[in-house]
Amino acid sequence: MRDVVAHAEAPRGSLQHYFPGGKDQLIGEAVAWAGDYAARRVARLAAKLTDPAPGRLFEAMAAQWRDEFTAQGFDAGCPLVATVADTAATSDGLREAVAKAFDGWQRPVAATLEELGVPASRSTSLAVLMLSTLEGAIVLARAHRSVAPLDTVVAELRPLLDGAAVKRRRRAGAGE
Repeated sequence: MRDVVAHAEAPRGSLQHYFPGGKDQLIGEAVAWAGDYAARRVARLAAKLTDPAPGRLFEAMAAQWRDEFTAQGFDAGCPLVATVADTAATSDGLREAVAKAFDGWQRPVAATLEELGVPASRSTSLAVLMLSTLEGAIVLARAHRSVAPLDTVVAELRPLLDGAAVKRRRRAGAGE
């Protein structure tokens, strides 16, 4: 908390005023913001796809991390993963905040998958697979200081995701 006050160049009392719940409240609000940011990013990525497909959505999600690691190094990581790794065993409130943030990110991924032709019966489970695979690849990329894990998961997951798009496959087969 002292570091936050020093970085903000604010009196300590102002931090306590805005975050009366202390460190847990501050982290909880930061986690909520990060989850909302990730959810909004899904829509922006989907809108930019030149050839919309589930595998391309995943590729775009991974590309953001690939680009960041390539440009800025491997010091940054997902704040949701960091929070749950540091506090899951000690703070039910923060664990719940992270779970809510992940749910808020997962929902637009699942909805976008449905828009891309994935049946509703599979969209939620594939969204879980995409997020957990991406998060694991981010951790491995940081550990190895290499974007290779991101490239690997994109190459391996793309065929599975694209194969789940039943509507797209039917349209393509019908000559549309």
